[in-house]
Amino acid sequence: MKFEDYRISPEIKRSLKELEFKRPTDIQYKAIPPVLKGEDVLAIAQTGTGKTAAFAIPVIHLINQQKSTNEDGGIQCVVLVPTRELAIQITDVFKEIGKYTNVVSLTVYGGVDQDPQIKQLKQGVDILIATPGRMFDLVSQKHIFLNKVKVLILDEADHMLDLGFIKDINDIKRFLPKKHQTLFFSATIDKEIKKLAYSLVNNPIRIQISPNDPVAKNIEHAVAFIEMDDKRFFLERIINTYPDNKILVFVRTKIRAERVMKALERVNIASNTIHGGKDQEDRFIALNAFKSGSNNVLIATDVSARGIDIPDVDFVINYDLPEQTENYVHRVGRTGRASKKGQAISFCSVGEKEILEEIEQFLDKKINALEISKNEYLETLDFSSETKDDWKTLIKQTEELENLKKKKTKSRATRQAKRKK
Repeated sequence: MKFEDYRISPEIKRSLKELEFKRPTDIQYKAIPPVLKGEDVLAIAQTGTGKTAAFAIPVIHLINQQKSTNEDGGIQCVVLVPTRELAIQITDVFKEIGKYTNVVSLTVYGGVDQDPQIKQLKQGVDILIATPGRMFDLVSQKHIFLNKVKVLILDEADHMLDLGFIKDINDIKRFLPKKHQTLFFSATIDKEIKKLAYSLVNNPIRIQISPNDPVAKNIEHAVAFIEMDDKRFFLERIINTYPDNKILVFVRTKIRAERVMKALERVNIASNTIHGGKDQEDRFIALNAFKSGSNNVLIATDVSARGIDIPDVDFVINYDLPEQTENYVHRVGRTGRASKKGQAISFCSVGEKEILEEIEQFLDKKINALEISKNEYLETLDFSSETKDDWKTLIKQTEELENLKKKKTKSRATRQAKRKK
């Protein structure tokens, strides 16, 4: 079946043709009809399978039809997402698909001035894509009214649960009309997710794509056993071997992200970081530079692994293995999207082997181990543009800085204890 065969607005078909959307993916094929019928949907599908278009296409069609009958205005659909980056990305999809319709989409999120968002809200909005915190701030300030919402969509619901948004999700029901449609999309499902889902939906159509394989088949996986202190040398070699490829590097913490970027700077490799410690403008700049190809190396924490659609990522490098096994799926899902091939390489130190075993159990298969001979290992270290002396100096400086911080903390605690006496 082709999109041109669907009973959707010709304006939407025109957009889909321009976007070169010819045939629906599995999740789109199974989700669009029940959404058009007004049914609740609980959909579980891998990252990169086209979940956003699966709900954007039918929702835009329904709202476009309603507007053509001169129904009262107001927010008709709310899409709740866990991160600012995802909110912006989903809004872009809604705007691209609905650009020839009269449907107006807006995103609201924290970390930026709320006044421009309030100004746009006053001009009229049909579809609101939001992070819970900012949305509830604007609801309490009476800038957002949800009494006419017909569709509630929860995207990346499992991640929202992880981030502690469960109370916000339950609270939103108080502001919505009793009769409304709920669409629940998630990449993974467990007992908690099921409990949340069934508390929100009524007799839902359940859709599960590739439940036995949480990772897309067009991603090649490999693991390289590398000591923690040597990882940067292997990362440097991969980047220099594939200078024109987009490489997304995942680390465990924002401090690690900045340190890896500094290590690459010392060998004249340009990169950028994206994590929760950066302000929103800097995160936008880093993400857009990577998307456009003006910077081919982006170092990210797991906050960026969920739902972010970055075109043509050639390699995902797990510089650090994720502590939560599910995050492996979301990380590697940034490559091999749609029909494209992708490479996922994990660096595993001795201390991370237990995590690797847990990931393999979660995937229900072994990850192919790259054979690195002793000579090849040593050659990679020698291959680096960075001298060992520089690295030793850096380690010494870092240790001295951390010791100084500990002394200051201890001194502060001692002074506070004396004041209490």
